[in-house]
Amino acid sequence: MDLSALQERAAKYQDEMVAIRRHLHQHPELSYQEVETTKFIVEKLDALGIPVDRPLDTGCVGVLEGGIKSDRVVALRADIDALPIHEEGEHKEEFMSQNEGVAHCCGHDSHTANLLGTAHILSDLKEQIEGTVLLIFQPGEEKLPGGGRLLCKTGYLQEKGIDVIYGLHSNPNLAPGEIALRKGPLMARPDEFKVEVIGQGGHAASPHEAIDPIVMASQIITQLQTIVSRSVNPTEPAVVTVGKISGGSAHNVIPEKVELLGTVRTFNQETAYLIRDRIESIVKSITEASGGDYTFTFDEGYPAVINTEWAADNVIDTASKLLGADQVKLMDEPLMAGEDFAFYQQHFPGTFFFLGSGGESSGAVYPWHHPQYNIDEDCFQTGAALMASLVFQDLPEVKH
Repeated sequence: MDLSALQERAAKYQDEMVAIRRHLHQHPELSYQEVETTKFIVEKLDALGIPVDRPLDTGCVGVLEGGIKSDRVVALRADIDALPIHEEGEHKEEFMSQNEGVAHCCGHDSHTANLLGTAHILSDLKEQIEGTVLLIFQPGEEKLPGGGRLLCKTGYLQEKGIDVIYGLHSNPNLAPGEIALRKGPLMARPDEFKVEVIGQGGHAASPHEAIDPIVMASQIITQLQTIVSRSVNPTEPAVVTVGKISGGSAHNVIPEKVELLGTVRTFNQETAYLIRDRIESIVKSITEASGGDYTFTFDEGYPAVINTEWAADNVIDTASKLLGADQVKLMDEPLMAGEDFAFYQQHFPGTFFFLGSGGESSGAVYPWHHPQYNIDEDCFQTGAALMASLVFQDLPEVKH
């Protein structure tokens, strides 16, 4: 496949991708509520003559059959949900979110637009495609249990016999024309925990007649910081963070309860479970010593994103030819953020990579989940061309 031809086609569909992205940006929908978004995507795929399957209530899968008959199956994935964020930013006035309190401040609108642009390119080249291409528009990446998990649970993708799956995420730390990835561990496993510290309420002037859950909670938070430094192997990446503490109603009242919410980031189940057990042990010992009680829940999040080596090599080699070797950034360290693309990798070989989308002129300088998050829309010419080119890359002889 002539890679320059793919770049030319990406440029041809640039305006279409921008229009799609801005429409989606104006009409964001939360996880598992992407009804109108799904309808919009289906209409776009129908217009291209690409059949659509609906394994879940929201989201869809476009099934593009190539002109060269084969049992080869390549999957490309984009997530479609938005965040519960009030959007800000004068640089986006012409396409700001029209849904109050909901916004695409993580780039999923651009992922969807990019994959629809890729669909245009592949439709043009349909007769040159070997086998089948699955265009996965996945709901619910931002919220547990994760749309990737739910889609894999249906068995739909397993029945299709996917050989490899690729996905991308916009990255404001890279410029359009650049990508970044690494072989092996790329993103962490994000688990969540909730602790309810139960004491006995009373008057702030008589603390001896109460059991203060605020004091207990403070001790718990301090002790949680010792888990990674003293219980986890120093060579193993891990994070324990308390993101929310709530309790009390007045300056002169000792409350009955305090709630702690937090996250645990690791790269394997063994370490995650070790930290889970240490959290509960600390909570139990502190509350018991103070005469209080507790409840503890630990919600397992997404697995770690572990890139398949040969699939990562496909991305690196293809991007080097397409964009130039200096535009492909090999990451030294993984990120502690999570991604439900990991669920696909539990079933199929696959690689996830970052697409440069940062730029001063477009105001795309803010981090993920910031209310002013934006992308430089020039990234589509890189993303669509690269995703399309991956469809034509060689696969190992042994079918997975």
